[in-house]
This record gives sequence, structure tokens and C-alpha cells, in this order.
Amino acid sequence: MSDQNPYGQNPYGQQPEQPGYGYPQGGQPGYGYPQGGQQPGYGYPQQGYPAAPGTYTGDPAAPYGYDPMGRPYSDKSKVVAGVLQLFLGGFGVGRFYTGHTGMALGQLFTCGGCGIWALIDGIMLLAGSDQTDAQGRVLRG
Repeated sequence: MSDQNPYGQNPYGQQPEQPGYGYPQGGQPGYGYPQGGQQPGYGYPQQGYPAAPGTYTGDPAAPYGYDPMGRPYSDKSKVVAGVLQLFLGGFGVGRFYTGHTGMALGQLFTCGGCGIWALIDGIMLLAGSDQTDAQGRVLRG
């Protein structure tokens, strides 16, 4: 028996592949190859790794760089805010430090919620990953 079909047609109804159809062959432009001097990327901006925390990026909106989610880092530290809140939370010092004046005044007038609010808030500042300052920037670790 012969491997050839005597009728000259593909038994599965598919056309045989011809050169020039389908995927580009051997480095032709298209499908992942840059065309006409274009840079690879096809509309996506070329971005490197984000700056390390605490380094100046040259961006006045984010002098301390950006977190992995693209939010700018604050000039305030969450460790300093948490320690201030643990030791002086009855006076709202940790929240005054981060710029949350309304919350700090609430803690000041209630003596930190009799110490419980100040303790919980200090632990949340130290353990939380997305604590922000009054401008909405993420506190640095």
C-alpha cells in the first residue's frame, strides 16, 4: 500500500502548508520580530527594575522610589511610627508623625482608647504591609 492518496487530496480536509502562509519563517518580520527598525516590545514601555527603597529616583513625586505595586514610598518610616505609637500612643504621637492629625487628636483626647487603641494601632503599624502617610504614600520599612 502506498502512503500517497490516489485522489491527490488531504483526507482530513486541510490544505497543505505552502511557503509564505502561516507563521513567519526564519526571522521574518512579525510575530515577535521587530519590523522596520522598531524596538521589541510592541507598545509596552521599556521598564527596568524599580529603584531600591531609600534611593533617590529623580522623580519629585516619589523621592524614595516606588513599591512593587507602583505606589510611591513616603519619607516616613513605619518602624519609627510603630515604636512611637507603642510607647507614646496615649498621646497619638505615632499618628502625628505620619500626618494623620484627626486620628492623633482622637487618641490624644481618649488617652489612646485607654491604651488599647494605641497598642493595637502600634502593632498594626509595625506588622502592616500597606500603611500610608497623610498624603497616601506607603510608609518605608
